[in-house]
Order: sequence, then C-alpha cells, then structure tokens
Amino acid sequence: MSTRRTFCSQLAGLTGLALAPSALRAATPDRKPNIVIFLIDDMGWGDLGCYGDTFHRTPNINRLAKESVRFTNGYAGAPVCSPSRAAILTGQAPARLHLTQWIPGTFYPHKKMLEAPTPKHLDLSVPTIARLLKKSGYQTAAMGKWHLGGEGFLPEDFGFDVNVAGDNHGHPPSYFGPFHFHHLTGYTPENYLTDVLTTKMDDYLSDAAKKGPFFLYMAEYSVHLPLQAKKPMIEQYRERNGGKDEPDPTYAAMIESTDIALGNLRKSLEKAGVADNTIIILTSDNGGVGFQGRRLHRIADNGPYRAGKGFLYEGGIREPFMVYWPGVTRTGSVSDIPVSALDLMPTILTMAGAGAPPEPHDGLDLTSFLRGGPPPDRDTLYWHYPHYSDQGGTPSSAIRQGNWKLIEFFEDDHLELYDLDLDPGEQYNFASTFQDKAYVLHEKLIAWRESLNAAMPTPNPGYNPELANLRIGPAGCSWLPGPACIED
Repeated sequence: MSTRRTFCSQLAGLTGLALAPSALRAATPDRKPNIVIFLIDDMGWGDLGCYGDTFHRTPNINRLAKESVRFTNGYAGAPVCSPSRAAILTGQAPARLHLTQWIPGTFYPHKKMLEAPTPKHLDLSVPTIARLLKKSGYQTAAMGKWHLGGEGFLPEDFGFDVNVAGDNHGHPPSYFGPFHFHHLTGYTPENYLTDVLTTKMDDYLSDAAKKGPFFLYMAEYSVHLPLQAKKPMIEQYRERNGGKDEPDPTYAAMIESTDIALGNLRKSLEKAGVADNTIIILTSDNGGVGFQGRRLHRIADNGPYRAGKGFLYEGGIREPFMVYWPGVTRTGSVSDIPVSALDLMPTILTMAGAGAPPEPHDGLDLTSFLRGGPPPDRDTLYWHYPHYSDQGGTPSSAIRQGNWKLIEFFEDDHLELYDLDLDPGEQYNFASTFQDKAYVLHEKLIAWRESLNAAMPTPNPGYNPELANLRIGPAGCSWLPGPACIED
C-alpha cells in the first residue's frame, strides 16, 4: 500500500445503510429522476481522497462520496475499457456479448495462446440503457469516450439523442486542441479536452432540464494516457511533491481537472434547478495503469490491491463506486457488499420507473438496498478476459464468492485462490492448501462460461518465446512493447 494513503476519518466505520426520510418516494410519470453516469477512465481505486488518498485534490468527488452510498467492493465488468463500457450500458457480461477485449485490440502472433475472437463493435441488436430509457420518455446524451465502435456503431446508433466526442477513439491523441472527434472538432492548443467537454455538458443540461427527464452518460477521457495536464496545475503538484516524479504531478493534475469537471456538473444541475432530482453514479471502467515505461514510473494508485489495468487481480477490476440519490441515499453511508457495473442497467431502469431489463441480463437491481433494504441476493461475481493485455496480463477468468476469489490462467491451466478478507492484496495463493474450495469454485467458473458460450483462447502453433512480445497493432504495424505502444 502506498505511504501516501490513509483512510478517510469522516467515512470510517459507516458500513451500513440507513433509510432517508423520503426513501420510499418512487419515480412517477411527472417526477422521473434525471440520471447521470460520471465515468472516469483508468482511475485507480486509491486515487481519491474518499478512498484514502492524501496527495490528489478531489474535493468535489469527496463531497459526492459523503452524500452517497460509497461502495468499497465495487467492480468493473472487465479489466480493460471497451468490454467494461459494454457491461455498463447493456447489463450483460462481456463474456455473453463476446466483447471481451478493447477495440480493436492487438494481435500477438507468437504468444503461447491465440486469443479468443472478439468483435470490433457492440452488437446493434443489444438493448442499452439509452434505448430503454427513451421508451420511458427520457432524453439521452453521451459525452466523451465511447470506444464501442466507429461509424454505424456510434452512441446515436444505440439510443442516444446527443453525442459529443464519442467515436472509436480509445484515448485522445492529445488533451489539447485541435480535436478530431465525432461531433467535436477544432479548438486551439489552449483548449483542454476535459474543460471543453464540461462546457458542452453545461450547454446540454441548461436546455435538457427544461424539457423533461434526461439520462447523461458523461464518460470522461481522463485520466487515460497520454499524461497531459495544464502546466500551472502540474507545477503546483510538483512543488507539493518536492520536485519528485512520484506521485506523478501530471497525473495528479489530470485527476484534479476531472474532479473540477464533476464540480461543474453539479453546479450546472443546480443552475438548471434539477439538482434535487438528479441521481449521480460515479465509477471507473477499470483499474489504473500502475506503472509506465521501461523505468517503471508509477502512475495510478490502486490502493492495497495487486496489479492494475489489464489484470484480473483486484487492482485491475476493483473500482471507486458511489451512488447519490437525493432524498433516498443516506449521507455518509459506506457499504462493503460486492456490486458490479453490470448492476447499473437494472438499477437505473427501476430508478426511472422504466420496468425490468429484457432478458438476458447479468446484473442485480440495487434500488431496494439503496432505499435502506437488505443487500441483494448475490451468490457470485465472474470475469472472463481471454486475452493478453498491453500491461502484461495473460488470458484468464475469475470468480468471487463471498471472501474467496479464484483466478484460472489459461496459458498453463494453473489456479490461484485468495481469501480477500485476510489477504486483499492477493499475495498468498491457497489453491493447494484448500483444494476442495478451489475445485468447487473452478467448477462453477467453468459452468458459468459454458452457460454463456464464452469464447476461449486456444494453443498457438506459432508459439515462439523469443518473439512472444512482438505484436501487431490496430494499423497493421509491428513493434516491440514500450511506453508509446499503449493504445487502449
């Protein structure tokens, strides 16, 4: 665990939910709640003050956490972005969608395994939150990162009325203008992308709030690489840091800019007169990039958890996760129940009075719990990542049941079993000590994959350990891994 982390005293010890006075107020046709998903890209679990960070300035997110139910066991649907975003918007497991890798991915022709096939876009036939909310009278807008397909597979093709900057980009070539996104072009090098998206968001909300309920999918490009931020803010962090590069002052400035964006979102809601009827859900799509480059320069802080983006260890999939529901969620509530990005679709549809999601879906409705009821009846959580990640992860699947978590690695079929209560950092493999537990969990994991017809990696006849790190990029070029090669 980083020495700069300490748990927030103002939130410590609050592990249950208490019912707010108006918690039983339901959505009605004349008062449907507005709903915002504020999605941060590649942010580590421990990067926020409300999750223990003492270096980054995140007052607006900390304030939201105090007013929300803050979950300490919140999970992404995948350890990389495209499948994780698909899970949020559809409520379906990436394994069910067969969309298990970032789009378009890379190809390692000489690794030990050939990766499972994965599509280059989200299937147009899959129901999304936006499509279902539109049927219930909602305006819908997507702003920022999409990364679920290009032309013909953009947000407007999946039920969004408005799309600003959402296309096939996995990250911005630069956070400074000019920009070349779908419906967001131009600007100058003085314009910072996070600020531009905030202005677009404010323009949208000022108009949408007059017309009826809205759903805003605010998917920030930050804090994804490249590391770029406004110079005065970088220098402030560098000065606070005594001139050192760790914690990274540029990354810290990117986090603060993202925090300011959330603050401006809430100001826009207040200005539009809808703050008291707007639900805000904040999370991240996967763990942070723990290290970058040949010198292993530290970037994100994934807290006490092992590894980061691109791995099925906790650092790659456990995320900040908070839900603010005015008049319903109790200020300062903290919960340790496991929740997943897959839960957002069924939960949001119930919040909006839009009915149950169509089958199949893989998440649980959290609304009763958010209103003060008992936790949902969840037996297990599953992940399937049959790919090599650009951060070093190998093809694998994972299951969590209670405090036990098992990871199956496909290169050599070995199993790792961890007790997350005793060992949240996943340092002690109990697979040989508790063989019966490992066997039971492995059988459940296999059965789950088979029930979804999950695509699997296969042995590679062209395996060459000397060339194993050679990869073919999206443009068809070949290179050896290095800091400039991270595309997703």
